[in-house]
Amino acid sequence: MDYGAMIEYLPLYGHAALLTLRIGWIGIAGSIAIGLASALVTHFRIPVLHGIARAYIELFRNTPLLIQLFFIYFGLPRLGVPVDAEFCGCLGLSLLGGAYMAETFRSGLEAVEPGQTESALSLGMSTPQVMRHIVLPQAVALSIQSFVANVVFLLKETSVFSAISLLDLMFVAKDLIGLYYDTTECLVMLVIFYLMIILPVSIAGTIVERRLRHGAFGA
Repeated sequence: MDYGAMIEYLPLYGHAALLTLRIGWIGIAGSIAIGLASALVTHFRIPVLHGIARAYIELFRNTPLLIQLFFIYFGLPRLGVPVDAEFCGCLGLSLLGGAYMAETFRSGLEAVEPGQTESALSLGMSTPQVMRHIVLPQAVALSIQSFVANVVFLLKETSVFSAISLLDLMFVAKDLIGLYYDTTECLVMLVIFYLMIILPVSIAGTIVERRLRHGAFGA
């Protein structure tokens, strides 16, 4: 193991990690917004929009992110919509994650007992108040485990961004291996940096899940 080479490559991995984090968290934020909107549409079965949301969810859950990125990166410019690689990565991750988040949020909403909603409405609460004070807090507690799993999954999916020439962690590792043949060193550093990005999210998610479940159900 050439530790000198690993120290020399450290700044390159650091810059790549920052890019990976930026795209990853922008994509996750976008996926939460898209997923929540899609979940509400499918949960309340809004006419027309329900069918569109279901088609979107099935399409993006059942096709690889790499293919989706290629369609965005090479397809949109042919339609006269110029996109750069970073925007493509953020959009692709948002759309993929939105499909998974939609199912997570929908299952959480449907897990709340309908009787609670009916009781709240009969007491004079409006539908928005019921959603805000009764349904959503319980839905969040019930779906937090799947939500964290989706976040970890999306952060790992950033590894395919090198295919559209984004200088992420995977791109840097492959580039250095091709130039200097330090395969072991580069792969070890790649694993370390992904662990530094993803492991804290996993640990934090476990802690939040336990606290929410204790607060909501006294478990």
